[in-house]
Amino acid sequence: MLSPSLAQEIAGDTSAVIGYNVLITDATGMVIGSGDSTWVGTFHEASVEVVRTQEPATHNASQALNLRGVRPGVTLPLVSDGQAVGTVGITGTPAQVRRFGLLVKRQTEILLRESVMLRSRLLAERAAEKLLVDIAAYDPQVVEDEFLLFRAAELGFDLRLRRVAVAFEVTVPEARARRPVAPAHDMALVRSELLRTVREVFADPQDVVATTAPGWIGVLHRLPDRRPSASLIADCRRIGDVIAAQDGLTARAGIGEPSSSVGGLHDSYQDACDALRLGARLADGSPVHLITDLRVHQVLAAMGRPARTRLLQRAAARLRAQPDWPVLRDTVIAWCESGFNLVGASRALHIHRNTVVYRMTKIEQATGRSLRDHRTTMALYLACLSDRLGNEEQSQ
Repeated sequence: MLSPSLAQEIAGDTSAVIGYNVLITDATGMVIGSGDSTWVGTFHEASVEVVRTQEPATHNASQALNLRGVRPGVTLPLVSDGQAVGTVGITGTPAQVRRFGLLVKRQTEILLRESVMLRSRLLAERAAEKLLVDIAAYDPQVVEDEFLLFRAAELGFDLRLRRVAVAFEVTVPEARARRPVAPAHDMALVRSELLRTVREVFADPQDVVATTAPGWIGVLHRLPDRRPSASLIADCRRIGDVIAAQDGLTARAGIGEPSSSVGGLHDSYQDACDALRLGARLADGSPVHLITDLRVHQVLAAMGRPARTRLLQRAAARLRAQPDWPVLRDTVIAWCESGFNLVGASRALHIHRNTVVYRMTKIEQATGRSLRDHRTTMALYLACLSDRLGNEEQSQ
């Protein structure tokens, strides 16, 4: 429980502060830390009895001569959860060092307790990371869902509760990206800060929050009954605002769909990652994207570039020949995504509705088809989306 590295650090620092040599032993009496490093690895006989009785002991010069590896001073038990895990000794005339004994003992026990808590937290974080990674890679042909349910239950998570996956990507803004890369220990500190920021918002004990890759944080959020999606979106935006304010980084989020099974959570997490990736290709500037808004984009992306290219060549060849093709393409997309509504399309494009009418007329003349023919328009819409996806892939 008391690691040699921690014991040596405590003994060295404490010895420097009080001016007397401090040594720390394990429960068997072996010295694992000392201000005088030559003592490390030796046997301190007095510690055996102190561990057994959990009572402090003092030894003058004559008493120390009769004990192996002991010099005059005081030896006190180190107690954790009611059990003696070692001792801390201070070398010197008992009358002089006794006054430091209780202080050093308490300080060492505090540091030991903090070390145990930190180790426990790190182990819990790694277990959560492993669980999330396994869910993300879940294959029912390889792993039974009961196994993951059991593992999650050991960590205190019930995967049968209704949850939704959220994926965060944290990146360095372009202005900061030109600066020298931060040292590794600084990046580790940022990672810890990011996790704390996300956990402060997703604070339900059933929320699984873990890093899945550098710059990526995954969340399996337990959904309270009847929680509106707008509330979840607001939480994700709030996280992005805090990360930007505290760390000067940019955070974006993708949100999957609710599920209460291991397989469903796998799909939800993959959908959240797809929403994050596809949402970056949109021009709306939103930092949060729902997969429910991007299902068509997801299907097109899954088709692969050759299939999208054929669709584009067949459905929009004449339109692509126009010099203002990108403008016309965005007009088709806005027209369809606004529900074939002029006011909605003009608002999405930030132009006057008469300009939308002019562009639609030009599109109909170029294609020879009416944009109120839903079959033609939907094929053209998919072709325009394919072009946008292709352009973004080439720019990345």
